[in-house]
Amino acid sequence: MKDGHVHTPFCPHGTGDPISAYVERALELGYSEITFAEHAPLPKGFTDPTPSMDSAMRLEDLEGYFAALEEVKRSYKGRIKINLGLEVDFIEGFESETKAFLDEYGRHLDDSILSVHFLKLPNGRYDCLDYSPGTFGAMLEQYGSVKNLHLHYYLTVLKSVQSDLGTFKPGRIGHITLANKFQLKYPLMESLGEEVSEILTEIARREYELDYNGAGTAKPLCREPYPPDWIAGKAKLLGIQLVYGSDAHQVKELGQGLDRMQIRKKHEEA
Repeated sequence: MKDGHVHTPFCPHGTGDPISAYVERALELGYSEITFAEHAPLPKGFTDPTPSMDSAMRLEDLEGYFAALEEVKRSYKGRIKINLGLEVDFIEGFESETKAFLDEYGRHLDDSILSVHFLKLPNGRYDCLDYSPGTFGAMLEQYGSVKNLHLHYYLTVLKSVQSDLGTFKPGRIGHITLANKFQLKYPLMESLGEEVSEILTEIARREYELDYNGAGTAKPLCREPYPPDWIAGKAKLLGIQLVYGSDAHQVKELGQGLDRMQIRKKHEEA
């Protein structure tokens, strides 16, 4: 069992739960491998649009994060495989800055995830797609409909897959249906199967992995994994490796969603 998407106390919107506590809980759950993938510092020149401006760790904390992970790797050597990773934001218009960051720091990483949280609005502003139902509703006013917002999100995810971010570009695409986080309040009434299939085809062609993220199951307005079963099934048919991620921001969230996901069914069958 592997959890490929776990956060740490270095996350400004997480908790103070120590990294060692995550590892101890992972051992209790029977994990053989865990990736700590903290939110990478946002690219130079980009201003966090969230009200609390707490989407990612600060650049000045990065070396401390690396040192903390190296220490915990040494402490638990031989008991569990611990990967030092980052969750890197793909932000349209900041590709060169992101590449420069990865060129400088990517050599330190054992594993990494490329995710879309921020969308460039038609008026040129950026907003954080998953910050709150209110923010999502305000974005709908800009895009005109739930469908249009989802279309732009998937187009941005596709761009992230296709982007040239250099040698250290993350090889796993994060929570590709994050736009569904508030779907019980803002339902998408039409299928976007073609758009999803195009993304999956590109992921398969590049032999990237897919973050099979359990966090959505715990979100009160989502109640399903990112991605849901029908997309996970398509991914498996294309030979895409699904990597379970709890996306835990506190110790008690490790393992979330496993009881609802195909990976658990496969594990039980084995």
